[in-house]
Amino acid sequence: MNIKFILLLVAPIFAFGAGNGSGEYDIVPRVINFVIFFSILYYLIAKPIKAAYNGRINFIANRLNAIQEKLKASNAKKEEAAKRVENAKVMASDLADAIKKEIEIMLAKIEKDTQNEIAILEKSYEEQKEFEERKLVRAAVSEVLDELFESDAMKIDQNELINLIMKKVS
Repeated sequence: MNIKFILLLVAPIFAFGAGNGSGEYDIVPRVINFVIFFSILYYLIAKPIKAAYNGRINFIANRLNAIQEKLKASNAKKEEAAKRVENAKVMASDLADAIKKEIEIMLAKIEKDTQNEIAILEKSYEEQKEFEERKLVRAAVSEVLDELFESDAMKIDQNELINLIMKKVS
């Protein structure tokens, strides 16, 4: 393939290399000089150009690999962050449910405690009321008895005493 390519490059030189019709052709020495020049140039420059070209290809490939590794690491971190976000959402939902249940329990406890306190206060009120009623009855009975004992002139039988006590109490 290299020979065909070189012949294609050299063919126009033969076609246009002729002089202006004087009969002297210097095309052969020129072609030989060109081939020698091209060969020397190829011999000196081919390996460095190939090395530079391969180096550039390797550099681009390495850089592309590094970028792909960074991209994979970035995607892995992104997926991990997405999983953590999902876990956080689940935990937040669970926490919200637990808080709601705790609030319901606390409200029920507060309501129960309030009902107990109300019952205790009502009971205490009823006991205090009964105590005051007994105290008033005792005071009334004591007053009636004191009046009776102070007056010696009156003799009262038991039925009359009960009636008097009932009048004083009411």
